[in-house]
Amino acid sequence: MYLAGDAASAGLWEPKSRVWQVDDLPEVGQICCAWHPWPPHVALGLALQRSCHDASASVQDCLTRQQVANLLQQVQKLLSSHEAAQQQHLRDFRKQLAVLHGTLQRAKPSAESCPLLPAPLNGRRLGRKRAVGHEVHFTCHLGFRLAGSETRTCLENHTWSGQQPSCKSRCTRVCRGCCCKTCSPRTALPRVAPSAGATPGTPAWPDPPHLGSGLRKIEAGLDPHLRGPQPAPCSVPDVDECQTFQSSPHTRICLHECVNLPGSYQCVCPSGYWIQTDQNTCHDLDECAENQHNCSHGQSCVNTFGGFRCVRPECPKTQLNTSYVKTSAWQCERSPCPMDSKACQRAAHSISFHYLPLQSNRGVPRVLFKMSTSRFVGDSLRFAILGGNGQGKLAVQRSDQHTGELVLTRPVVGPATLQAELEMSEYAQKSLLGKHIFKITVFVSQYEF
Repeated sequence: MYLAGDAASAGLWEPKSRVWQVDDLPEVGQICCAWHPWPPHVALGLALQRSCHDASASVQDCLTRQQVANLLQQVQKLLSSHEAAQQQHLRDFRKQLAVLHGTLQRAKPSAESCPLLPAPLNGRRLGRKRAVGHEVHFTCHLGFRLAGSETRTCLENHTWSGQQPSCKSRCTRVCRGCCCKTCSPRTALPRVAPSAGATPGTPAWPDPPHLGSGLRKIEAGLDPHLRGPQPAPCSVPDVDECQTFQSSPHTRICLHECVNLPGSYQCVCPSGYWIQTDQNTCHDLDECAENQHNCSHGQSCVNTFGGFRCVRPECPKTQLNTSYVKTSAWQCERSPCPMDSKACQRAAHSISFHYLPLQSNRGVPRVLFKMSTSRFVGDSLRFAILGGNGQGKLAVQRSDQHTGELVLTRPVVGPATLQAELEMSEYAQKSLLGKHIFKITVFVSQYEF
């Protein structure tokens, strides 16, 4: 769920300076021989005319109303260009501050991060960031189980939480020279190194509760670590837990896929996920946060469930005297409008871009996005969908007087991409004060997790 908030309203409503018309001006005699509280730029134009404070000055010595109006238009154009230049300087300054901030972040001494953790033998480490608060995750290859901490966090004292993990073989005991998961008391033998020596016989190990009583998981063959003469290979058939339990949603043992192994089974997650071995569940890997993407310079990385997307939002091209300037990676603001361009004045003051990840076949109704403004000056806000490909799946509703919501109304099976262009307009006494455009893109994953 996303809240537009300040980001959506930044630069949303531009301050309006009054446009002086010819009818606003008094008679020429009043201009010349009376005092009025004119704005500074009007006073500047009048100052170019010679002084008329003398009550006896003639009207012919003053500027005509048309001349004063022309002069005011020139001054207003000058002020508009000056305002545009100041806004551009401010945007450049903000960019320089952002670059400086990024440089300072990259220049932080290594003492503020934790040491690099090695990947366990027969396993993988997921995550490369070592700053305080960041996490790394560990998984094991097929046929091995994780011992130790599955997730470790970089602490304030620049050490890692938890214990260093290791990957151990799932074959943990010997039954008649075989690799077993469950053994009966008469067939169990300890698994020892060849030089250690051992006495045959070991207590029975109980069956795992989800497999039921009496199931045995045996690999035909001999164990090289068993000391002394070894019996013939086992004749008990292998039990395929994946085939037995994975097919039913009520007994399913893996969230995604199950791989049968001699003496065990392994849950496998698709690319873009990491597995939590204790619960056999798949969690999305944030390639953007872990810097495991291939987005080029100028592109922005957007994390999705099971992957990522490289995007480059672009401002609309100039048309009908309306142009936009990119003020951040996700927002464009309208340039000052010419005084006589009504099309420009009716255009949106700002346009923002939002990218939302979504799992496949999610339940509905589901709120995907919220629209609001922190600088509400009118008496009402209106929300609408202007376009996109989400007809029948996306709708706009009002949650309160100042907030609108984009709602998913029908489940979407991925992979799919939904797009919607939303408009938020502010009114005062039925007069339009300004509006903002939200360009929404929803990336639907092919998986339900």
